[in-house]
Amino acid sequence: MKLNLKNPIVFFDLETTGLNITQDRIIEIGIIKVQVDGSEETKTYKINPGVPIPAESSAIHGIYDEDVKDCPNFKTIGKAVAKFMEGCDIAGFNSNKFDVPLLAEEFIRADIDFDMKKRKFIDVQTIFHKMEKRTLSAAYKLYCNKELENAHSAEADSMATYQVLLAQLERYPDLENNVEFLSNFSSFTENADFIGRIIFDDKGNEVFNFGKYKGKIVSEILEKDPAYYGWMMNGDFPLFTKKVLTNIKLRNFAKKH
Repeated sequence: MKLNLKNPIVFFDLETTGLNITQDRIIEIGIIKVQVDGSEETKTYKINPGVPIPAESSAIHGIYDEDVKDCPNFKTIGKAVAKFMEGCDIAGFNSNKFDVPLLAEEFIRADIDFDMKKRKFIDVQTIFHKMEKRTLSAAYKLYCNKELENAHSAEADSMATYQVLLAQLERYPDLENNVEFLSNFSSFTENADFIGRIIFDDKGNEVFNFGKYKGKIVSEILEKDPAYYGWMMNGDFPLFTKKVLTNIKLRNFAKKH
């Protein structure tokens, strides 16, 4: 089985200090780039997060403060990561809800201009859950008939995710070997931001997907309740969500002038 690609695609996985997208940091990123001809290239970066790694996180991925104390920070290696992923579609396991939003946060914090919204995103976990509802290790066992060794190693998890997707394409005739189809299939909603606080409705309008204005058009709420913008900008929302909100506000302003 070979992926039918129009663009190169990267399979990536993050090991982090925790699971909070706005507060936690990347400590390892493993990336498998698959070219249109099927050739592969691998990059793995260990990163000093600049904050202590909680013991409960180290117990999962086996990376401790001592392991990354001499490693570069994300700002130092971020441009190399962006260059390696440039022009590629993006895939991962639970990536749409966690890895992609967190990576976007790190790029923004490092002042690296990397427009991730131009990509197609495939979340192999979403395909897996729609078909079987398990974990990556179980998916690897089910689809590839192998035990996943070195689980929670970013490179091992990235490679396992790539192999699982190939096996899913072999197993399910309803899945098209097409990145656009797989991207659409592995998305539950069409998000304007990465974590789904703002989504698109069936008419293409950005609407809030949480709180008291859930289902309401964002541009209309910013007109009706301008203080809501300030509340969100000062709140514990991802930087990318705030960027999307600001772009909508600026677009409204431009329409008036």
